[in-house]
Amino acid sequence: MSAILSADDLNDFISPGVACIKPVETLPTNQPDPQAQSLEFEVILDGQQLQPGANGTAAPAQISLTDCLACSGCVTSAEAVLVSLQSHNEVLSVLDGAPALRIVPPVSDGGRWSVAGLEDPNAKLFVASVSPQTRASLAAACGGAVTERQAGGMIEQLLMGEGGLKSGGKHGNGFTWAVDTNTAREACLVLGSNEVLGPRGRGSDPEKPAAVTPPILTSSCPGWVCYAEKTHPYVLPHLSRVKSPQALMGTLLKTSLSRTLGIPPERIWHLAVMPCFDKKLEASREELTDIPWSNDQGGNKKGVRDVDCVITSKEVLMLAASRGLDFFTLPIPTAAASKQKQPVFPDPTIGRFLFPERSRRQLREDGTSGGYLHYVLQDVRSRHPGSQIRTTRGRNADVVEHAVISASGETVFKAARYYGFRNIQNLVRKLKPAKQSRMPGARPVGGARRPVGKTAGLEYAYVEVMACPGGCTNGGGQIKVDDQVIIDRQGFGEKPGPAEQKVWLAQVDEAYFSGDEPDAATATKSGDDHSKLVAGISPSHIRDTLAHWEEITGIPLDRLVYTSYREVVSDVGKTISDTERVVQLAGKIGGGW
Repeated sequence: MSAILSADDLNDFISPGVACIKPVETLPTNQPDPQAQSLEFEVILDGQQLQPGANGTAAPAQISLTDCLACSGCVTSAEAVLVSLQSHNEVLSVLDGAPALRIVPPVSDGGRWSVAGLEDPNAKLFVASVSPQTRASLAAACGGAVTERQAGGMIEQLLMGEGGLKSGGKHGNGFTWAVDTNTAREACLVLGSNEVLGPRGRGSDPEKPAAVTPPILTSSCPGWVCYAEKTHPYVLPHLSRVKSPQALMGTLLKTSLSRTLGIPPERIWHLAVMPCFDKKLEASREELTDIPWSNDQGGNKKGVRDVDCVITSKEVLMLAASRGLDFFTLPIPTAAASKQKQPVFPDPTIGRFLFPERSRRQLREDGTSGGYLHYVLQDVRSRHPGSQIRTTRGRNADVVEHAVISASGETVFKAARYYGFRNIQNLVRKLKPAKQSRMPGARPVGGARRPVGKTAGLEYAYVEVMACPGGCTNGGGQIKVDDQVIIDRQGFGEKPGPAEQKVWLAQVDEAYFSGDEPDAATATKSGDDHSKLVAGISPSHIRDTLAHWEEITGIPLDRLVYTSYREVVSDVGKTISDTERVVQLAGKIGGGW
């Protein structure tokens, strides 16, 4: 288990299923030993004793992430144990593996960008993306002396600055770009709203998504997606096909850089800094590699991840300490200095999208998980002039219902927010299809009577679903009040409890919403006036950027921005033949880790 991941951290899921009885899969021998093939193994937590097999000689099981995701024996974030390779140590190992690739701008207008250092097969171009929740967590850990944006500048100093990671290591490598996932999130919001309401605009729209069954449920939370795939496959047709901001940013960086610089995507190494351990699981999905968008559609290669490594807010501090640095003493750059530190991006249009003149502030109405629900509601409201949004609190603070009421008093749209697995269980229970009665003369399923009231299904058109109570600022990878660094710096006492954690989370939320106030002079971008913005976002700017991305890569947009899900069926306890086992192993060789 990762040194920073303990059973106490796995509180965003149902209690972890520690015992995994999936057999270790190997190619069958010519003369199989029945006794050896029947052995079962356990994945154990630190401090537990490994139970030997029947002959007393069983070794610890080596189970890959692909094995874990192919088994529904457990449905908890204990799976994060199996992605410990995605850690601050892995970041340092890759940085020290070879000299970094260097981008060389064209010598004249219209010239081509080039890359130096390609002769070393291990050299890579390092890029990073950072979530706003991570910036908020680190800002709060600074004692409230810095804003979320200033904390982001400190992260950039660590990743890119001469006094950061570059100050140590074998080759003095750092990251060439560190981008804000908020930009990719804005694209996800527009795409997600188009998926719910249908695109609007002139002419044919390339953003037409795959069909999704209403009510549409957000899919940016990997813990929720994993839970649905393993335990409630009937929910999968309702999941939004839009990639998460992490995944979309990975695809955007790898496709645009590989095409403009003329290098393969495997030479680009992308680090994502996220608030959640389960984002490591998301980065390891076969659906989020270059296989869906590459020209090689024959399945003849192993997929290259869109996101190579994910570290959490806690691991940022460990990454700094591993280079002998104290994160809290890093200089706080001004906004202008931070912008100057970012090199020119090879494609000007993508560069303006990734590094806008002014970023959109986090609005309290958005919530702490990206604002999917708020954006859809505002989009509905903009399409019905004179309408109002009515909000009703549910059974607890993590269940909220919304309705858009037209000027005539008619309800034109209903949506809701469900955070935390206790509430999610109630949500999926309402989506469960009716079963055919076995009684003679029973009605067919389509005509079967359904219970009335709260269990009669969902009347919402859209639901924002997140695994963590309180949203993403309370992610499992965020800095907690009982972490030693907070005990030492914040004065919560030696044994802070739930009350102190609540106070601490309020400080993180306050940092999350601590961005600069927008002003009239900077309220627009890309030539759009304020009347054309939806929740401060210009859909036309997003649409134009996506069209440009499709044009420069030559890849259909639906292969770039959408993903898919699949039911995960457990084979625990099942006996499979040698032929079936070989077929499974052959499939795993084709992709995944």
